[in-house]
Amino acid sequence: MLEIIENPTSASDWCKNQRAQGHCIGFVPTMGTLHAGHQSLIERSIGENDVTCVSIFVNPLQFNDSNDFETYPRNLESDYKILEKLGCDMVFCGTNHDMFPESCGLDDIEILDPGPHASGLEGDYRPGHLEGVCTVVDRLFRFVGDCRAYFGQKDYQQLLVVQHLAKILGYPQIVPCETVRQSSGLAYSSRNRLLSGREETAATNIYRALTAAKSLWNTGVRDSQKLCATMKSILAESSMTVEYAVLRDPDNWQRPSQKDGLDRAIALIAVKIGEVRLIDNLRLDHGI
Repeated sequence: MLEIIENPTSASDWCKNQRAQGHCIGFVPTMGTLHAGHQSLIERSIGENDVTCVSIFVNPLQFNDSNDFETYPRNLESDYKILEKLGCDMVFCGTNHDMFPESCGLDDIEILDPGPHASGLEGDYRPGHLEGVCTVVDRLFRFVGDCRAYFGQKDYQQLLVVQHLAKILGYPQIVPCETVRQSSGLAYSSRNRLLSGREETAATNIYRALTAAKSLWNTGVRDSQKLCATMKSILAESSMTVEYAVLRDPDNWQRPSQKDGLDRAIALIAVKIGEVRLIDNLRLDHGI
């Protein structure tokens, strides 16, 4: 039966009790409005651990746009039903004050340095976002303690930041998980619910662009300029604003020279469709 805990301090006590019983804890941090992507993380955690807990907290620190924070979809009761059906053991949430009891307000919270992987891309287009992610994930890790923590690879740069944080803390074990997609190829995201039918159709070009780059890579193309141009041409077929469509070396987070080829690469895209911002990525040197 799902145990619902309404503050992170009590959740921390629950986790300590589970470890005292010798249980291995799996942890899935979320902002709620659970979809198939979240469910795959939770199912994997349940299969690999003695108990699984989930956090639901819409973190204001990672929104550089206050309107985006206010309109972010929320549905706690639906989330609880999903977690119960999946067989999750515990879910916890909390207020800003619950998460940061030492602070009088958001402006008083000590913001953490997200490390070297925060440079460029999301770091440029969403100033303060990765700092906010790092700050709240650090706090969540401290509440939950030693565990296996599951993160989707759709938010690839965020995953790198979280892995860096875990290395500094010495825990938890970060478990990266494959992106889960709709039959159209569109990556599951809570923001998809904000898309109109026409906008969702347009959004499928994101995955089309990524797989086109992957196909070129498989034929031996290593010219990053050509690969990026191919992605941008496909994205240009729809009415969306392209923020970036680029390649990165996943083992060396820096912008490659447009004249240099890569032995390994991940293609990353960020677009705005109407008022909805979507990101996605695809590793080119691995199988799809």
